[in-house]
Order: sequence, then C-alpha cells, then structure tokens
Amino acid sequence: MQPWASNYGGHQFGHWAGQLGDGRAISLGEVVDRVGRRWELQLKGAGPTPYSRNADGRAVLRSSIREFLCSEAMHHLGVPTTRALSLVATGEQVIRDMFYDGHPAAETGAIVCRVAPSFIRFGHFELPSSRGETDLLGRLIDFTIRRDFPELRGEGATVRADWFGEVCARTATMIAHWMRVGFVHGVMNTDNMSILGLTIDYGPYGWIDNFDPDWTPNTTDRQHRRYRFGQQPQVAHWNLACLAQALAPAFGSIEPLQAGLQRYVDAYTAADRANIAAKLGLVECRDEDITLMQDLYEWMAAAGIDMTIFFRSLSDTAAVMLTPESFSDAWYDLTRRPTQEASLRTWLDRYRVRLDSDPQSSEKRREAMRAANPRFVLRNWLAQQAIDRANEGDESEIHALLDVMRQPYDDQPGRERFAGRRPDWAMNRAGCSMLSCSS
Repeated sequence: MQPWASNYGGHQFGHWAGQLGDGRAISLGEVVDRVGRRWELQLKGAGPTPYSRNADGRAVLRSSIREFLCSEAMHHLGVPTTRALSLVATGEQVIRDMFYDGHPAAETGAIVCRVAPSFIRFGHFELPSSRGETDLLGRLIDFTIRRDFPELRGEGATVRADWFGEVCARTATMIAHWMRVGFVHGVMNTDNMSILGLTIDYGPYGWIDNFDPDWTPNTTDRQHRRYRFGQQPQVAHWNLACLAQALAPAFGSIEPLQAGLQRYVDAYTAADRANIAAKLGLVECRDEDITLMQDLYEWMAAAGIDMTIFFRSLSDTAAVMLTPESFSDAWYDLTRRPTQEASLRTWLDRYRVRLDSDPQSSEKRREAMRAANPRFVLRNWLAQQAIDRANEGDESEIHALLDVMRQPYDDQPGRERFAGRRPDWAMNRAGCSMLSCSS
C-alpha cells in the first residue's frame, strides 16, 4: 500500500482559520467490495503527516472509543455516517490537557480505522480557493464528481451545478436525521462537514437527555453555543454558503450556487415534515402538525423531559390510553411535574383529536413510530462507563454497548439499563455532560 494524507482549511466557530488539521488522519488505500462499492480506509490517531500543525497526530483511548461506538450507533439508527472498522490501543502514552486548564496528563493512545466512500470535506475546497488556486479547485471539483457522484451526468457548468445541489440535499438529509434522534455534533466547523453528507469527526458530540434546544456538549462552545442542538439546521446552511463562496471562482455565475442553497432549504423542510409525521405516527404532516410538534417541544423544554424516552413511550401507548402517567419515566425534575402535567394533558387531548382524523390503523401507526423513535441511543454517560472500564483493562462494556446499538429500535429485554434516563451522578461529571475538543 501507499498511504497518503491530505490538507484542508475551514471556518471554525464562524471564522476563517486557514489550513487546519492535527495530521492524524492517514488513509491506507481503497478497497472495492463484492457489490462494487468503494471504501477508503483511514487511520485516525496514527501520528503526524506532512500537514500536521505542531500537533503529535495521536489520539487517546477515550475519544477513540467514543468515535468507534458512535459511528456504528449512528449507522444502525439510519443516520448517514462514516463507519468504524476497528479500534486498537497503541501501547503508547499520549499527553492531553483535556479541559485546557493547565493540567495535562498522560492517557492511553489508540487508533480507529474508519471507512467511507470518501473523506473529502468542505474544507478541501475552501483551502485552494482561499489561496487563489482556481485551476486546482476546478480539478478537485471534477475529480470529486467523477469518483464520488458517478450518477450525475453531463459536463462543465451543468454537472457542477447538479453536483452542488446534490451536496446541499444530502447535507439536509443528514441534519434532519440528527434532529430526529436528538444528536448534537458539537463542532460543526466547515472542516468537519463531509461532501457526501455523512456524519464525520465524532469529537465532543452528545445526545439530548432532557430536551433543551440550547444545549451543546462542547466546552469550547459553552459561551456562545453556536453549535447547540436547535441551531444545527441553520449552521449547516451557513456552512454550505461558505462552501458556495469557495466554489464560486470555478462557476460561471452564482445562480447555480444560490439554487443549491435553496435546494437545501427545500430538502430540509421536506425532511423535517417527514420527521414530524413519523415521530407522531401520522400519514402526512399538515401545516397545523408543525405547530403541534413545536408546542410539544416547548413543553418538553419547560418540563425537563427526556426526549428519547418520551417519544418511545408515545410510540408504545395506544392513543386512547394516553395520560400523563404514560410518561412517568421521562421526568428529570419531579418538582416541575405538578405544574406541568396540566399542559401535557391539554397537548395529549389535541394529539388524540388529530389521530382521529388519521386514516391508518393503530398497529400501522405504532410500527411507523417505533421505526422513527429509537429505544436506545448512545448517551454520553453510557459511553463514559465503557471508557472507565476500558481504562481499567475491561473491554466488556464496549462490546455490550456495541451489541445494544446494533438494534436501537428493538426493545431488547434484559438490556433496560441502557435505555434509562441520565442518572444524577452523571449530571456534571466530565465526559457525561460536556466534553472538550482535546482528544
């Protein structure tokens, strides 16, 4: 094999940061499977490359476990993502200042081998554009279209326009899935956006426990909360606009780029409406259903309700039997319950009336809702427990979590401990609530 690395730029937290990368992503080569799909094999944490920026290019065990587990969890949830092929400890010690507070410590080194059809990012196009390398930019665009979007036909400006529109549509699909399952990426810089619309770079991510649109798992983002859960659709559009600006020198006019950005808006709107219908068990999403869902989200935030548990309970309870007691397991703060139950009862009455006008059977509805509302998600505190045991030499929790996350929509009797709400001890513990980018 002849391994290679690539360099890229990007916007970080809303500002152009120039060339980026700590150098630890080294591609080993490409393989083609039995049905003709191409997979690029890439090591993350293998050491410095020619494009390292004063970093050691290594990764530590805690972040590598998180990437390994989350890549696979997202795949089985039906979210477009890179995959994880293997996870190995290196036997080396890596120095990291986990919270950038002047207390560096030695941690166990590790390497994840991740796979995807392509690891090209928005930032790969931004860097040559920022340097005025228009010819290189055009060559990269045409190479990407030819290799990674073979279904697109045509040539020149036409196929480039179709390509950018497809990138925007795929990004919209990915973000809509994030919002459906309550996933927060945590660091949506343009260098962490895949040109294929795949979730990439699992750093300070997290899943919504108590529903909070303003929550971010990233300590670096604590002040401004740019990458908070509820802001992700808007940030993705902003990132695509940055990509469009970078691509502009290779396009004859800006109209195709504007059309692509509008395609994102249209695709996300359609996907969001489909999510509303699926999560509520409706054949279609009417305009009034958007308000119904928004009112539910506002109540969940005010009441401090676990998102995953609430929607799974809604899926499993027959409409005629829905009462506030159906959601007893979803409350985090029981002191809010006396004042919030009346609002829930009012919403359930509205929901029940809406279901009366829906044509599908109760069994069909339940089946559709269970396919949209997972029973299990990779909560941060679950991943941290696996990390703690692995640091003690016990890998069993990694395997247990991996097995559970391979069937996230099934009930899996005997594995209820993986489906509970966040315990009190995990509320403010490092790795369970917020995380840093140090990995």
